[in-house]
Amino acid sequence: MRPESAPFAQIGFGRVMHARLHPARHRFDYAVFFVRLPMHDLARVPTRWFSLNRFNLLSFYEADHGDGGNSLAWARGLLKQHGLIADGEIWLTTFPRVLGYAFKPVSFWHCHAADGGLVAILAEVNNTFGERHVYLLRTDDPDAVLHADKVFHVSPFFPVRGQYTFRFQSGADFFRSRIDYDDGSGDALRTAWFGRLQPLTARACLRAFFTHPLMTWGVIARIHLQALRLAIKRVPFFRKPPAPFKEVTE
Repeated sequence: MRPESAPFAQIGFGRVMHARLHPARHRFDYAVFFVRLPMHDLARVPTRWFSLNRFNLLSFYEADHGDGGNSLAWARGLLKQHGLIADGEIWLTTFPRVLGYAFKPVSFWHCHAADGGLVAILAEVNNTFGERHVYLLRTDDPDAVLHADKVFHVSPFFPVRGQYTFRFQSGADFFRSRIDYDDGSGDALRTAWFGRLQPLTARACLRAFFTHPLMTWGVIARIHLQALRLAIKRVPFFRKPPAPFKEVTE
């Protein structure tokens, strides 16, 4: 994802959708906003209402990603460990903190080489147990269909098995991601996260805050609400596996 005409940082307004296909059908979607940040040049990002590593209406904290330290060094170091050189632009699409709080189910890192070519996409996943996992998706094609085996416990209503299918579409003014999940017995879940992008300005930050002042609290609240609805529908429950898992998988 490297649209040539994109500004140095962007904010997106769009929606998140989940559709469960079995054993009970269950669907929801809701409005969200998100940011797309140049991790290779974070010093240029802050605006009056958006800050780096400090409190504001909207903010980005490196502690929320990677190893909790320098995000750029973490991403490049991780890829180097797997034989990939991402010495060019690295763009992160994620939810910001709102009034200091965020829960980020998934964030995407689009990592490029110095010549501009895409090297890999990192799908960074958090669960409600405070754990984080990264799926490393090797690709030089931003429109490729990518796959990864599921190894990380996220929802107690799905087992830790099966496979994810990732699809991405992006341009100077839009972003769209799709993750489909096959639990081993067929298509089980379809998800989408999409929106229109615009420059990350003070005015756009105020629009985001006042139209969705409780968005990040809403993310975690909706997770528990949807869990209750699935329990009412008697969808099978899977306990969190006790076995350790690798922090990064390809």
